[in-house]
Amino acid sequence: MSLSALWRAMRPHQWVKNVFVLAALVFRLGELGDPTGHLGLVSKVLLAFFAFCCGASAIYLVNDCLDAETDRTHPTKRTRPIAAGELSIHAALIAAGCLMLAALAFGWGASTASGSVVVIVAGYMALQLLYSLKLKHVVIVDAFVIASGFLLRVVAGGYAAEAPLSHWLVLCTLFLALFLALCKRRAEIDLLGDDRGEHRKILLEYTPEFLDQTVVVLTACAIVSYTMYTVDTETVDKFSHGEALIWTVPFVVFGLFRYLLLVRTQRGGGSPTRVLLGGDGAFLANALAWLAVVALALFL
Repeated sequence: MSLSALWRAMRPHQWVKNVFVLAALVFRLGELGDPTGHLGLVSKVLLAFFAFCCGASAIYLVNDCLDAETDRTHPTKRTRPIAAGELSIHAALIAAGCLMLAALAFGWGASTASGSVVVIVAGYMALQLLYSLKLKHVVIVDAFVIASGFLLRVVAGGYAAEAPLSHWLVLCTLFLALFLALCKRRAEIDLLGDDRGEHRKILLEYTPEFLDQTVVVLTACAIVSYTMYTVDTETVDKFSHGEALIWTVPFVVFGLFRYLLLVRTQRGGGSPTRVLLGGDGAFLANALAWLAVVALALFL
């Protein structure tokens, strides 16, 4: 077994999605006012982060084993190690089992009195297995399952950080995750064209018009819910400079609009991780600026 092929099949670049686990920690430390004095919370959240990294990679391996034949007909997925024959299905499944056990161990270590992270991690992996086996073939349900994965990340981070989650933050995460999921479907349709049904029949049930309309609605919902979170009385009262969070809204609006442009111009918008990891300089710069303003609003 090639370790290089296994590493690539685990898709470590996709771990950037697990930054959602860290969301509650950032705001929790902002509330406490002294980030350096709460290393115990940081370590718990990092364990939750690694739990989702291991769990996600395990599911990617299982999914690629199931989709090996169809991936070979896809213009980009055919280079994946299992589809390309660089990694055997037997070796991939053994590795997936080990990663699942590691995910549960990390989740156990991240659990606190606020909630059981290991249960969230186990639920996440079970849901993603159902997605790989069946749910990804059910129109619209597939997008909600993807969104549920992001919500579970946020909840797990909240448990690990012992931080209650704002309902506005939960709603914003839901709308943003649905936005990303349906943008991915839109990008797949553009990439595969009339042959998209040969790769996955469900893509024939989505139409560009439907996806464009739903994405516009989700963009508006995400912006409104995030804005409401920044000006919510509870948020402002919780942080010493909470009223300054409103200045992060323009960066969120720009980021969503920029991502939509990338999707429609077929410049990597179908892959959030590719964009976040530097696939688009303007998007990355905007994300870093958003982080800087959040840090200033919470910690200064």
